[in-house]
Amino acid sequence: MLKGFKEFVLRGNVIDLAVAVVIGAAFTGIVNAIVNSVFNPAMGALFNAKSLEKALPLTIPTMGGDTATMYFGAVIAAVIQFLLVAVVVYFALIVPINYLKRVSFRRKQEEPTAEEDVPPTELELLGEIRDLLAKSPSTGGAHSLPTEQ
Repeated sequence: MLKGFKEFVLRGNVIDLAVAVVIGAAFTGIVNAIVNSVFNPAMGALFNAKSLEKALPLTIPTMGGDTATMYFGAVIAAVIQFLLVAVVVYFALIVPINYLKRVSFRRKQEEPTAEEDVPPTELELLGEIRDLLAKSPSTGGAHSLPTEQ
């Protein structure tokens, strides 16, 4: 049981996934800082709010007579954050990996392929047997193949 667990943990996919989670967490911090420090104030200024998270407020009455405020700017901020992550992941990871795959595929296509060990066909085997029988002397009379002249 321990051996199976060890194989599972040391498999390349699990280690790659762990690295991806750590890098993703660090990258999220960078994207959050960019969105909160750059885009939110800029978009907030556009919508005349302190930040994008407080932009586009919609005040609605509640059942108790008070009011509640919905901020649609927060949704816009989340969409911007998602798009930033998607753009960076695409251009920093997907495009280079696809390029490396294409280069690797081209190299494999250009390399001369070594002839694989293809087993002989039945006809070839029968021909070899015939040739071997024709070369060996017969011990019991006229069992050798007639030779063509």
